[in-house]
Amino acid sequence: MANTDMLTAYNVKTKEKNVPIQDAVVTRTAKGGYMAQGHDGKGNKLTALLGEAKALAAIKAGTAKQGW
Repeated sequence: MANTDMLTAYNVKTKEKNVPIQDAVVTRTAKGGYMAQGHDGKGNKLTALLGEAKALAAIKAGTAKQGW
């Protein structure tokens, strides 16, 4: 069973959906949105746009680091 707090993204390179983001860092965009960046453990970079609630919940749960 997957962790519900785990951040996931679409991997453009392998065309896989819901790939867990490892070593995620949540940052703020220029317009005030939230973005998670990390990797899939196989050398592919992953990026996902997040809502404020999901981004702050991931930081609080320890799934991601705060990058601002």
